[in-house]
This record gives sequence, structure tokens and C-alpha cells, in this order.
Amino acid sequence: MAKLGDKVNEDDKVVVKDTSKKEYLYYAYYKHRGMITHSPQNDEESIEEAIRGTLPDGLFPVGRLDMDSHGLIILTNDGRITEKLLSPERYHEKEYIVTVDKPTTASFLKNMERGVDIEGYKTKPAKMREAGHCKIDIIITEGKKHQLRRMCTSLGFTVKDIKRIRIMNIKLDALNPRSFRQIKGKELAEFLKLLNQS
Repeated sequence: MAKLGDKVNEDDKVVVKDTSKKEYLYYAYYKHRGMITHSPQNDEESIEEAIRGTLPDGLFPVGRLDMDSHGLIILTNDGRITEKLLSPERYHEKEYIVTVDKPTTASFLKNMERGVDIEGYKTKPAKMREAGHCKIDIIITEGKKHQLRRMCTSLGFTVKDIKRIRIMNIKLDALNPRSFRQIKGKELAEFLKLLNQS
């Protein structure tokens, strides 16, 4: 390794080490109903396909939303945050508006809030409130496959629609389907702090 003051001879080969740091990018994206988060089959549309040529290369969705659900997905090129964001042991909040097939009841809300047995697994406690006719606002800290649909089904309700409106401090806000915004500034700093990622 060269030191300050070293001389270079005519026959020496000089290699300059690339000290540039990778730029990590983070985006909030509105996945619409019918879009696949990962591994599309046949004619299915994926997020990565939808953003190609619009957003920088190398971005990928962290986590999933099933094909019939819509709302917030975080896109990034930072693989360091995947486990930190998705691990159920981390207790990161995810908030949804869920529409069911009939008016909710006090017992339904109470059971959803304290945890529901879905095929031998009891879900972690959730935060609940009514959000309109046949609608609930629910905050969970885990993400079992089709969890919200299975929770509602086990209590005699059929889910008509699921919209994710928040992941931790990142909100969907005024985004429309297929639209996005970059996560930066104070919002990004808080997000990374919550993940213990600098």
C-alpha cells in the first residue's frame, strides 16, 4: 500500500482503490390490486416490472402484499434492512384498513385485538378501531401469510378489501396506485433509527 511521499517508477503499476460508497435508496410505493410483489407467473405483473425505467435499477420490494391487497410497499436497494424490517421479533408496526362483509361487532373487535387462533397459531395482540361502515383500522406487528384474512375468517367475517397505509413511521398518505415518493430527510432518519440501521 502506497504511503505519502512514495515514488512511482516508470514500470510500476498503480491501482487506485474505489472508495466510493454505495448510495442506499428508499421509496414508498403504492402497490395496486392485482399486482404481484414477488415471483410473477405467466402474465402476472410484478412491482419490479412496473418500476423498470422509472426508478433506479436495483430496487426491490421489502416484504409482501398479496395480489388482492393494495397499499404501501417499501422499495430499496439496501439489503441490510430486510431482516430488521420483516422479523416478527422486531415488533415493527404495520397499519391496515380492512373492509369486511358485514358490520363489525364488539366481540369481533375485542377478539381481533387480543389475538386470534389461526390453524394452531395465536396471533400477537393488535390495536383496533372502527374506521367506518364494515371497516376496521388494525395495527399488527407480525406478518403471517394472509394473516388478516385468516383472522377475520376464523371469527366469521369475510374480507372484501385490505389496504396497507403505514409501515412503522412511513405512511402511504396521498399516494395513488402505481405512484411513489422517495423516503428522505427526517422521515428516513427516523426510519433507519427505528431499525437500528445507520
